[in-house]
Amino acid sequence: MASIAGAAASRLLSSATKARLSLSTSYTSLSLPSSSSLSSLKCIRSSPLLSHLLLHQKRSSVHVSTGGYSTVAFASDPDQLKSARENIKELLKTKFCHPILVRLGWHDAGTYNKDIKEWPQRGGANGSLRFEIELKHAANAGLINAIKLLQPIKDKYSGVTYADLFQLASATAVEEAGGPKIPMKYGRVDASGPEQCPEEGRLPAAGPPSPADHLREVFYRMGLNDKDIVALSGAHTLGRSRPERSGWGKPETKYTKDGPGAPGGQSWTVQWLKFDNSYFKDIKERRDEDLLVLPTDAVLFEDPSFKVYTEKYAEDQDAFFKDYAEAHAKLSNLGAKFDPPEGFSM
Repeated sequence: MASIAGAAASRLLSSATKARLSLSTSYTSLSLPSSSSLSSLKCIRSSPLLSHLLLHQKRSSVHVSTGGYSTVAFASDPDQLKSARENIKELLKTKFCHPILVRLGWHDAGTYNKDIKEWPQRGGANGSLRFEIELKHAANAGLINAIKLLQPIKDKYSGVTYADLFQLASATAVEEAGGPKIPMKYGRVDASGPEQCPEEGRLPAAGPPSPADHLREVFYRMGLNDKDIVALSGAHTLGRSRPERSGWGKPETKYTKDGPGAPGGQSWTVQWLKFDNSYFKDIKERRDEDLLVLPTDAVLFEDPSFKVYTEKYAEDQDAFFKDYAEAHAKLSNLGAKFDPPEGFSM
């Protein structure tokens, strides 16, 4: 019996060695023998190499260096992340929740302060918005509903971080609404507790005394520029403002009284579930009193620097899509701590 076990151990060790030699320095999934099959071979379990593999068999990926095995536990499992994206697409088809998912990703990332180097104190895309203390910030009114929509997907895919899930949902919502493909990367690490939430006041207000100065103060703090400000403002092509949450907008309009989704609120555009450049056209024309124009919207056509981009985007949707995709990707990475450090794409 000992000789049979020894032969089996030799074969398994040989296979593991061949696998190690054939793999490059990239990240790859490693298929391992089941624990039950190995437990019958007590002599195999004493092997340092196989013990090492068994220890990590639930991890989604193994990094193989030229010097031998070294493991890296991804912050998120790439395969689970892909499956979560498909679940988000199905959610969008039934709940029409594109706008609030875009807002969720933006509000988790938008707390970033480039002048603070430490993570997670610097804020940004770290999943801290899931904690009650941050959800209660005035700018986050209503976002508890987005968390509730995504929680079943998070429960299903425990190998996906909240930070990645929020940004995945935001980008997917833009794309599924007809917007551009966002060049996203993943692997964000989650903030671990409510004590790591940023202080209130880092997100933009809708009606500040000096809208242009306020927008620049908030976005420049994140390391973004005037083009980013205008492009990201274009995401208001999706969604509605509800007065009971933000204090802005009508209780309902002819465009929102019948939904889809929960009726009510005031939209910035007629087709408020379609991602296009209507936002810029409608602000410029201001012909429809049922369409919302906030002070921070109006200033985009009043400030000379902002106006360069709003005029351009009103005329050229392709230019808007290009700049929006770039700005959205930049925003989604702000303040994030990635594992692996360079992140990964899907």
